[in-house]
Amino acid sequence: MKTIILPLILAAAAFSMPSIHDVLKKMEDIYKMTSDAKARVQMTQQKKDEGVKNFDILWYRRDRDNAFLMVMTAPENEKGNGYLRVDDNFWMYRRNTRTFQHVNRDESIGGSDAHGEDFENRKLTEMYTAAKDSSGSEAISEEMLGKIPVYKLEIKGIVNDVDYPKQIMWVRRDNFLMLKEESYSSSNTLMQTAYFINYTQIDGRYVCVKQMFIDEFEKGNKTIVEISNIATQELDDKIFTKAYLENLSK
Repeated sequence: MKTIILPLILAAAAFSMPSIHDVLKKMEDIYKMTSDAKARVQMTQQKKDEGVKNFDILWYRRDRDNAFLMVMTAPENEKGNGYLRVDDNFWMYRRNTRTFQHVNRDESIGGSDAHGEDFENRKLTEMYTAAKDSSGSEAISEEMLGKIPVYKLEIKGIVNDVDYPKQIMWVRRDNFLMLKEESYSSSNTLMQTAYFINYTQIDGRYVCVKQMFIDEFEKGNKTIVEISNIATQELDDKIFTKAYLENLSK
């Protein structure tokens, strides 16, 4: 009897485990905004031997065409610099030279540990696929992160401009919100650990309003990102243009 029951228990456990693709799709669905949004971003960057640097940023977001615009309002030496993304195009703008440079979504924002990918609607199923464990099965398991039941899953990039080619995520089992993420280089070196600390709900979707990024390569460096004053309103198409960002920077 024991030899029959054990395989049945193992089969039931395997059946109840979602696929990594399903988890990523759930995350996409709960993060995708149903309305346009405007917000203020405060970014606190701490670098070893350089002290603390504070950024204020205006952030505009429209998920229907995967667009966002960010412009720095402080500190003075960064004021007017910005970033613009529409569909698959991502530009960095520098006020002092009045030039746009085409960059990837892994571009560091203001030299911090936050990247362009952290401010967009992340199409995870288009950017990543499931990694496999030593047995050839998908690398997903049920664990506890502190007192919270989570799925721990490993994914690998399938496009060139992901932040990192390998990610390990800890995702809540009850609502599929990500709580922690480890990012690895192609040589399997841990480069960054991110914590998703607070979320707010807007029109049935979730926005992470406090994140912390810890640089694991340059020890002592970290960035805290806080989002506030979120307003959901239809945004004019002209906002997501180079001309608008250039005008804001004057």
